[in-house]
Amino acid sequence: MDPNSKPRRIAIVTGASRARGIGAAICKVLATEGIDIFFTYWTAFDRATYGTENEPQALQKAIWKTGVRCVSLGIDQARPQAAREIMDFVEEQLGSPTILVNNAAYSARDGYEALDADILDAHYAVNVRGTLLLSAEFARRFQSTSDGHIVNLISGQAQPMPDELAYGASKGAIEAFTISLAAALAPKRITVNAIDPGPTDTGWMTEEIKQQLSRIAPQGRVGQPEDAARLISFLTSPDANWITGQVIHSRGGM
Repeated sequence: MDPNSKPRRIAIVTGASRARGIGAAICKVLATEGIDIFFTYWTAFDRATYGTENEPQALQKAIWKTGVRCVSLGIDQARPQAAREIMDFVEEQLGSPTILVNNAAYSARDGYEALDADILDAHYAVNVRGTLLLSAEFARRFQSTSDGHIVNLISGQAQPMPDELAYGASKGAIEAFTISLAAALAPKRITVNAIDPGPTDTGWMTEEIKQQLSRIAPQGRVGQPEDAARLISFLTSPDANWITGQVIHSRGGM
């Protein structure tokens, strides 16, 4: 290796199961910048929720075509040991990562009449505990002489979400965690930010919902996965090394 050459950057992107998902868009955008990609997926959830099956394999093949390395791992991030397993796997397969994008999420509709301990625990295990433990494990193992970056995906929990109480609460916890972790990791030159991508067409919107949202959207459209991916591309670049502890509501003005 040329001693003057810069080491290749390696990114972890969790929850990149679906072709139209934000996770897949993030992987593709970062890959075009020459960043090696490691992504996680959990087919059982996506099969039950969206009916998808083999999309992670197709994503991996698409990323290979860009000329970067790409490996993936099917893993349930509700398991307490998942963070260590993810970091062990990526280090073994690719090397030490410098980028972590916490995109994996569990979401189920509830409302106060249905809310119970099982629903709360399911959201907490993936959205809160999974995100916090992986971020901490990433930071503990961080060895790069260049800057590191963590980006957390949150939601519109600052607005009423009466039918997604557990989901909104779990995303609110990630927002609070982002601000405090940013201060803790600043001495290690790791930035920590969160983004709320707003209403994004990842395949869950019916045509009616899309039209309703587009009518009230200042830009006349809903968000696309690529909108979030481009913002994350910036936040994980050297140009954003001074930006940390921020919660960015990138909602097209909504």
